[in-house]
Amino acid sequence: MCLSELKVFIWDICIICIVVVVMKLLVVFLLVGTMMVLSEGFPEPEPGPEAKPTEGKNSVVKRAAGCPFDWIGFRNDTERKIGAMKEQLAALANRQNNSEKWIEDLERKVIFSAATDGSGAVGPFNTDTILVYQTVMTNIGDAYNQTTGVFTTSVSGTYYFTFFYHAGREHPATLRLYKNEQLVARSHDHKGGDDGADNGGNAVILQLQKGDRVFVRLLAHTHIWAKNHITTFSGFLIR
Repeated sequence: MCLSELKVFIWDICIICIVVVVMKLLVVFLLVGTMMVLSEGFPEPEPGPEAKPTEGKNSVVKRAAGCPFDWIGFRNDTERKIGAMKEQLAALANRQNNSEKWIEDLERKVIFSAATDGSGAVGPFNTDTILVYQTVMTNIGDAYNQTTGVFTTSVSGTYYFTFFYHAGREHPATLRLYKNEQLVARSHDHKGGDDGADNGGNAVILQLQKGDRVFVRLLAHTHIWAKNHITTFSGFLIR
């Protein structure tokens, strides 16, 4: 190959390389432009002589001709999904509030009812004695202690208490209801005469703080009848 032919050959190679580089740059520019359009959305076309303007704040840009992706459908579907998620979150928040309220109401429920248990009379004793109601029918909140006969306030609030007794005629019957060491209610009957038995009771509403103690004392030298759950002590939280 002569020198002139070699120069022509080299020149042809250079032109081919330049064309290839330019083509690659064009491809890169096209790809970058396409990605920018996809990320930013399609610009609104200029209105032509037959174009109708899009009105309203929720108007959307028409899909570009030949674009394989439905941006309008994608946006509408996304809005629907976001709306559904908001509804689910609101439902979960409401359910959580209801659960918390249910737990709070459950923690505030305090109800008890108990009765004496034995083969006959309890007393008379030489000293005043806390009367123990061994048989527990209800004890929601576990505030009543069937071993000591003492109700200990677990939730501050307003409470209603009742106590009833049955007794024979051989001795008087006297029960006293205490808040801590404060006498708040009593019930009494003298030693019987012609009647075969005595019955009595009382009720009271108390404002209590957490830790207050409520109990019934059997007065010295008096008695009650414990058999058949006929002598009872009950109470519950009003509010």
